[in-house]
Amino acid sequence: MQGQIIKIISDLHIVSCNGETYPCKCRGIFRKEHILPLVGDYVLFNKEKKLIEKILPRKNEFLRPKVSNIDQALLVTSLVQPDLSLNLLDKLIVLMELHNVRPIICVTKEDLLDINKKCEIDDILFYYQSIGYSVVSNVELDKIKYLLKGKTTVFTGQTGAGKSTLLNKLQPDWNLETGEISLALGRGKHTTRVVELFALFDGKVMDTPGFSALDFKGFSKEKIRASFIEFSFYSCPFKDCSHVNEKECKVRDAVFANNIMKSRYDNYLNFIGEEKNES
Repeated sequence: MQGQIIKIISDLHIVSCNGETYPCKCRGIFRKEHILPLVGDYVLFNKEKKLIEKILPRKNEFLRPKVSNIDQALLVTSLVQPDLSLNLLDKLIVLMELHNVRPIICVTKEDLLDINKKCEIDDILFYYQSIGYSVVSNVELDKIKYLLKGKTTVFTGQTGAGKSTLLNKLQPDWNLETGEISLALGRGKHTTRVVELFALFDGKVMDTPGFSALDFKGFSKEKIRASFIEFSFYSCPFKDCSHVNEKECKVRDAVFANNIMKSRYDNYLNFIGEEKNES
């Protein structure tokens, strides 16, 4: 039978199939061949023996947290307490682009912004929308439900931004644990411990402890460059232009002309290990 792993506790793998769940172990050969089952894996399993026999090919996979087969990511991003971090937001966006996962920016705590800060934030969010990313507020529940329909979505973002709170609003029956914000540290307490896949609105969602592998190890500078999607809007005279020091670079020109948001370009330089060049 074919099913999907929706939760892993130690060596017990909870497999969902036709509305039923089965606690399964894995074949011993998995360990010998260093095969690591992940939440989200589609598997072939023996219902009677409660044994996973094969892991089917993955669309994508992450190891921190251990999840696979993600369609899109809801990047839950606080605007205040904790403050908006464009560096973290861009890291998450690039991480998703590198894994062929659609990023959706979901902002929280808009009501806590003063009017001047709100204008600044509005300009930033408009830029992300202008380059092709969906941006929603956590109070737009109907819009979020529509975006979740028929997709496998992972909820991630800043600690303390309100991921579990949002999931509780979308599905009050779950009553997921939420944490209080530490005002001294400007971040929240980690409350999500076990990765679990839930059925919701004809789709599936994951609540995770967050993505801790944000250093892009194993990915080339070229792939990171391609993950800044607005760079492709500009045709540099060199196909292999790194957009760092090359003369006649159209991307750098666009940064200087304020057509590419400077924080995005600075984060790009940071992610590929280059120093900022103010010239």
